[in-house]
Amino acid sequence: MATSKVTYLGDLRTSSVHIQSGNTIITDAPTDNHGKGEAFSPTDSVANALATCMFTVMGIKARDLEVDFSGSTAEVTKIMAADPRRIIEIQITFQMNVAADDKTKAILEKTAMTCPVLFSLHPDIKKEVVFNWK
Repeated sequence: MATSKVTYLGDLRTSSVHIQSGNTIITDAPTDNHGKGEAFSPTDSVANALATCMFTVMGIKARDLEVDFSGSTAEVTKIMAADPRRIIEIQITFQMNVAADDKTKAILEKTAMTCPVLFSLHPDIKKEVVFNWK
C-alpha cells in the first residue's frame, strides 16, 4: 500500500496526502531557490523529520520509563550547500521539559540517536544534536 500521494499544484508547490490518515502537507520552494517560502520546503521537511523521528523514538522509550516530556521542543536549523544543491548540516537543539535523572537522560539521548531518519540520512550530512534538560 502506498504511503502518500503527491500532487504538483504548480508554481513550485506540492500537496501530499497521507493515505492512511488523509492528513495533508503543503510544500513550497524556498525563497533562495525561486519559491515564495510560504510553507516547508522539501529539504525543510527532511530536517524537520529528523527532529520528529527523534522525539517519536524517545517518546516510545519514555513510556517504558514512565517519563512524560510533553511540551518539550526542538529547534531545527538546516544548512544548505550549492553545486550540487543539498543539505550539508542539520542542527537540532532540544529543550526537554522534564527534570530527569542522569540515567534517564542518557537513555533518552541514546535512543534519539537511533531513530530511523538519522540512519537514513547520508553520512556526509553533519548532524549536530544538543539536549537541554529542565
